[in-house]
Amino acid sequence: MKIMFLVTSVYASFLGLVFIFLTIRTIGLRRSNKVALGTGGVAALERAIRAHSNFSEYVPLSLFLILCAELQGLNGLIVNGLGLLLLTGRAIHSYGISQVEEKFSFRVTGMTMTIASIVFGAMANLGNAITHAF
Repeated sequence: MKIMFLVTSVYASFLGLVFIFLTIRTIGLRRSNKVALGTGGVAALERAIRAHSNFSEYVPLSLFLILCAELQGLNGLIVNGLGLLLLTGRAIHSYGISQVEEKFSFRVTGMTMTIASIVFGAMANLGNAITHAF
């Protein structure tokens, strides 16, 4: 019997590509500004580093909650909704935080969507677990 977790795999793959994009952009800014460690006082590099780091801080837990929802057999609309919310939120946030002349609304919208994916993921998983435990 082959067990497949296609939904989580798709979102993890897209998020992996966004992560690589953020990595390459950070490396490029380090090279062009000749900064090996830290920001060297370069605003664009500082923002690129934070976009990359922030992505790294939020995506693993969010993806884990999506995987848990899929493993529990939750409705595909819920699992896809969580994945789409996370992917869209991370893309919007990454764009917003990367801009030296920032439009703060992108950061706020992106973080709201990211946090919503965590909250809804946690609630869906807990709700399903409690329902089946009693």
